[in-house]
Amino acid sequence: MAENIKNIFISHVHEDDSKLSGLKDLAGRGGNTVRDGSITSEKPNNATNREYIRYNILAPRIRWASTLVVLISKGMRDSEHVNWEIDYAHSLGKRIVGVWDNGAKDSDLPGDLDKYADAVVGWQSERVADAISGEINNWETSSGEARSERNIPRFNCQSGRIE
Repeated sequence: MAENIKNIFISHVHEDDSKLSGLKDLAGRGGNTVRDGSITSEKPNNATNREYIRYNILAPRIRWASTLVVLISKGMRDSEHVNWEIDYAHSLGKRIVGVWDNGAKDSDLPGDLDKYADAVVGWQSERVADAISGEINNWETSSGEARSERNIPRFNCQSGRIE
């Protein structure tokens, strides 16, 4: 069987660094090999200039990734960096997937993820792997229920049309 390599960037708050290996394990099931370009305490940067961090450190890693995976956890809704990463990935036409951390609530969902995510799923291997690969585009609440349909106009970057 051919190896299916997925380049991802996991957007998260640094307090959640310890959860990333578990998330990568979930994403890597089902025949996927996951390569992550995230910034963590294991791969730190010492930059302090916000624009330098965004455009010289984060942006190249997000461009490299095919999918931006957002670890939705307690208190991360207002993270300036997480929302910027989501907005930047959206501007590049990247697939954006949210994954609920255990204990996170709907109120923890970052505003830009609410606007741009292709899928939001719970912490289950098949769901995470399928959402990253694009096999599902489900929106689940933090309790695992299907989120009600919302009429949000989506723009196709190729045609410029609303879909």
